[in-house]
Amino acid sequence: MFDLPLSDPPKLGKDTLRIIPLGGLGDVGRNMTAFEINGEILLIDAGVLFPEEEHPGIDLILPGFDALADRLDDVVGLVLTHGHEDHIGAVPYLLKNRPDIEVYGSRLTLAFLEGKLKEHRLHSTRTHQVAEGDRLTIGTQFDTEFVAVNHSIPDALAVFLRTAGGTVLETGDFKMDQLPLDHRLTDLRAFARFGEEGVDLFMADSTNAEVPGFTTGELEVEPAIRRIFDTAPGKIIVACFSSHVHRVQQIVNQAHAHGRVVAYVGRSMVRNMGVARDLGFLSIPASTVADLSDVDKIPDNRVVIVCTGSQGEPLAALSRMANREHPSIKIGPTDTVLLASSLIPGNENAVYRVINGLMKLGAKVVHKANALVHVSGHASAGELLYCYNIVKPQAAMPIHGEARHLIANANLATATGVANTLAVDDGTVVDLKNHQARVVGKVDASYILVDAGSTGLVSEELLADRRILGSEGFIAVVAVVSAEKKAVVSLDIHARGFVDEESIFAPVEDLIITNLTQALKDGMDDTYLLQQTIRRTVGKWVGSALRSRPMILPVVVGGADS
Repeated sequence: MFDLPLSDPPKLGKDTLRIIPLGGLGDVGRNMTAFEINGEILLIDAGVLFPEEEHPGIDLILPGFDALADRLDDVVGLVLTHGHEDHIGAVPYLLKNRPDIEVYGSRLTLAFLEGKLKEHRLHSTRTHQVAEGDRLTIGTQFDTEFVAVNHSIPDALAVFLRTAGGTVLETGDFKMDQLPLDHRLTDLRAFARFGEEGVDLFMADSTNAEVPGFTTGELEVEPAIRRIFDTAPGKIIVACFSSHVHRVQQIVNQAHAHGRVVAYVGRSMVRNMGVARDLGFLSIPASTVADLSDVDKIPDNRVVIVCTGSQGEPLAALSRMANREHPSIKIGPTDTVLLASSLIPGNENAVYRVINGLMKLGAKVVHKANALVHVSGHASAGELLYCYNIVKPQAAMPIHGEARHLIANANLATATGVANTLAVDDGTVVDLKNHQARVVGKVDASYILVDAGSTGLVSEELLADRRILGSEGFIAVVAVVSAEKKAVVSLDIHARGFVDEESIFAPVEDLIITNLTQALKDGMDDTYLLQQTIRRTVGKWVGSALRSRPMILPVVVGGADS
């Protein structure tokens, strides 16, 4: 059902639940789903997607808010499943459009959100703390129950919706670690109870659907981390997500056991670990954490740096260290760097650049490819099969993943006997009526690009121009035209990012002058049309002679309408 043509869905009938994924189906990120029934809309999650190399100059990518542009007043609530950026990062941008949306989330999730809102100079008084086992009605149409799930961040929740159109179980991100660090298991008893009641649509995390078996437990990484601490002669630098409380707890524990102190680097890391500590989700032994400013006074073999930058982000702390640009931390031959995270698809090249830079400085780099130092936070195929067998849904609509993940998840559902599997992408409209789910249309849920604080102002055309400039360079042609003589007075050609020797353009200069002169003789005096003559002439020549497609920037000075 991927790549369905855009077709307006029918008018929503009474007691029909409409489900529209606005992000997260086709990407690993920007997760967001809208549920609508009887004039009310409930949103689950509002996350961001981090840009790849094909998005030059873009800071963040948001879900398809535009589909809600004229319906924000109908939103009765926003439910957040957990505190990762790909689930809460877009909330400030949503609240800028309507600040009084009621927001529901667990204690840690809301605490992480509060720090994010402060960064955007926002303050929401409409937040509601919920916990596993809580059941409440949001608006008048959504009977909502929250369920504990285990993930790579504490305090994650699944959501069960009871509506007039039918029931939906949305897992959020989850796995079934049987020995979790925080002793908080995924509540499979609740899943089974919902199955007994009847689940009309099961929306399950797809990220690891292609991986056979069960996801390795968090405890399994401790031996590898311990070996690093046992053998590292100098500083240990650990890069991970600023919300990965469980991994930081393991690092803190090993640091304490080995007589090292920990310093956090990166604004989000400092903020989030402070929040996790204050709320009791992170246990810090006495005298284990130090300020970065004090690290210079401590021998390298007693220092641990926990920082951001595990995905190769160019401005993050680890990248700056690899490029010798960090003002406080210098990497040397005795240092060990631990990348304690998985690679997000699309970030591979950036991460390997950082690894290469660190190794050139003499550091030992340990990462998931050469040691068991990270495990996924997502359920693998065995766990998903288990869930399908206990939930026994009428229909399955996989969420959270690229197309290959969604299709693999749908195949698992089919294998367990689920007859109605809806492997769809963002914008696909699914209606649930009389407990039956079906695709009824599609709406535009395209990317919204954030560029240096501006939201939605970067078009695909502008992005295409940036790609061309980055890969092919540009040629600027300045022609001075005398209107009286109807001739070309002078012509200058300059190139950047294309060729070093501008003498290469000698063959095309005469061609430009000839074509411009002919155009003037034919009575063409419109500047834009004269510029297009230059563009066509240069474009045809450079494509034929040099097999390239640079951006061509023609400028005509003079002429009748200048």
